[in-house]
Amino acid sequence: MAQLVIEPIASALGAEVAGVDLAAPVDDATIGQLRAALLEHGVLVLRDQHLQPRQQLDFVRRLGPIHFHPHVGGLPDLPEVMEILKTETDTENFGAGWHTDQMFLPEPAMATCLYALEVPRVGGDTLFACMRAGYRALSVGMQSLARRLRTVNLSVAGQLQRAGASQSARYGSMRARDAGTEEPEAVHPLVRTHPETGDDVLYVGLHTMRFEGMTTEESRPLLELLTARVVRPEHICRVRWRPGSLALWDNRRVLHNALNDYPGKRRRMHRITVAGDAPFQRERDTG
Repeated sequence: MAQLVIEPIASALGAEVAGVDLAAPVDDATIGQLRAALLEHGVLVLRDQHLQPRQQLDFVRRLGPIHFHPHVGGLPDLPEVMEILKTETDTENFGAGWHTDQMFLPEPAMATCLYALEVPRVGGDTLFACMRAGYRALSVGMQSLARRLRTVNLSVAGQLQRAGASQSARYGSMRARDAGTEEPEAVHPLVRTHPETGDDVLYVGLHTMRFEGMTTEESRPLLELLTARVVRPEHICRVRWRPGSLALWDNRRVLHNALNDYPGKRRRMHRITVAGDAPFQRERDTG
């Protein structure tokens, strides 16, 4: 069993992990340590990894079944591995805006593994925010209200709100395709219970269009307030990438936001996601 060294990045979430080489065979006990650390910290960062796409995929498969993005294709020879690419001529980046992966599906991705291949010397960091801390930051009255609400989520929610270009036009260097106007909506509890830790989190992000039974206009002020609670500075950690860095995060607890602050520079990453389950809310004894 590897002797992992785990150093927290910030008080709310995030940790750097040393002591394991993912290119080598990893035993079950070490995988168990990594899973436990992920549940505790929400985001794990492993530096100085030297991985081929197949090795990254072999590692992620130890965490669970692979999830396929419905609108972005993978590598031609390994469809499980999505290449996230922003070239020197691209102006928009994939993953911008606070979101949790595939919230627009009935069963969103459980975890995401992102591996850095090419990154700018400065810029291109990823911010992470703790949805558990966001829920706990609410007043008792707002927690009670939030527990009664359900959200309506759509993959093109951010695009519709910004009246922007299609995915295929905005991410021209990637194998992205438009979602289509008839894509079904996914309805989730606003307060989601983490299925492994039992913690309640404020499950809201870029893909959230409105609350069930309300209009988008009626929903927007409260959605903005709730998102602001999650992304307070004290709830955030920041990951600075360098080639060979690998991050693993829990989409059931964490929002993330890829910063687009490197114009004219190239950034290339390989992403694999783990399949998840349908969000639910556990009843609490409020008496």
